[in-house]
Formats: sequence, C-alpha cells, structure tokens
Amino acid sequence: MAATLLLIFAPPVLLVAWLTGNRDLVYPWALFGARNWLRLSGMKVEVRGSEHIDPKQTYVFISNHRSYLDTATLFAYTGQRLGVLAKKELLKVPILGYGMGYVNIMAIDRSNRERALQTTEAATARIRSGRSFGVFAEGTRARPGEFLPFKKGAFYMAAQAGVPLVPVAIKNSDYLMGKGTGEARLGTIVMVILPPVSTAGVSSDDDVKLLLQRVHAMIGAELGMSD
Repeated sequence: MAATLLLIFAPPVLLVAWLTGNRDLVYPWALFGARNWLRLSGMKVEVRGSEHIDPKQTYVFISNHRSYLDTATLFAYTGQRLGVLAKKELLKVPILGYGMGYVNIMAIDRSNRERALQTTEAATARIRSGRSFGVFAEGTRARPGEFLPFKKGAFYMAAQAGVPLVPVAIKNSDYLMGKGTGEARLGTIVMVILPPVSTAGVSSDDDVKLLLQRVHAMIGAELGMSD
C-alpha cells in the first residue's frame, strides 16, 4: 500500500517541486501520504494530550518505537510541521529516499559516530531555526512489549537548541504491526503526548543523563513499563 501511494503521487510532486525550486509543495502531500497509508492499512489514530502543545513553540518530540507504523503516526499527528530523524536504511528505498530531504526527514547512520554527529548537528541547526523534530530515541524498533534504553543524541540536540522536549508514548502499534511478527492487524494506534519538559539549565553530561532518565520514565509510565 505504501509503495502504491509512493508510485502514484511522489514522482509528479517531486518533479514539480524540483522544477519550481519550491520544496514546500511536498510537505502537504507527505502528510496526505502518511495519513492515507495508515488509513488504507486499516489503522485509526487516536491522539491524546494535544492540549499540552503550543503551536507557536518549537519542540523535540521523543517517542518510543515498536513498529513501522510509528514514523507515519508521529510525522502526521503531532499537529506540528515536523522533521524526523530516521535510520539511514530509508535512503535506499526508491523515491522515498530521494524525497526525504524535501520534508526534513534526515537519515542518521548510528554505525558511524562521526556521520551521526554531523547529522545531529545539522538537525540542531534546523531546530534553532524554528523547525520541530521527532526522534525515536531507542535508536531501533523494539520488539512487541519491549521498551529499550534511550540514546543521548536527541537530548543534546534539544538542550543545545534551547527548546523543550515532548515525551510521546505510542501504544498498540506493536500489536498491529510489530517487529518480527510478520503480521498486520486492523485497529487503533493511540499516541499520547505528555507535558513538555524544559531543557533550561541543562549544560553538562550529568544534566543530560538526568533529563534522559526523566523522559524515559515518563514514557515508560504511560506504557505501563517500569523504568
């Protein structure tokens, strides 16, 4: 289903954006594609906690990650124009890999520390310019029912850019299309947006570690997982 949507809509949209030099043309179509991929896959999305978000504020959204469904959910349903840090493997997907840069999806190579650092620095610069970002801080998809430790990169990004973190708990996506299950079921993904956490005064490695632990605990509590 995702491949069909890409083949039908992405090439003409990307061509027009390239010819006109107007990358902003792509974002509404990317939202359309993400939402309709979920819908046509039989998924509904229920969002809770949107009242915690100030539409005029820039944030770094930190989410758990158990399914391919999570990326489209986070990208399309926060209510913000969102960039996303994604795995470098997505660059290999035809059309999608090319189009990612048009909608501020940045591929991070976690196997190469220097390249990963360059990507997070570039993302930090975009956050400073007013673009919110979404990050799956576990660094990979967890298996159904798992909640993995967080990587520090996104927390440094938010602290250096001086913007709040927003913990996000995505539920049910592992049941609907979890890692290693080989199955897809119809159902409802629940995305819970928790209250923002300030990064003011966060400057040292110890400060970042405490911030990480706090956000991990908040998401874990919402998922019903002990930290």
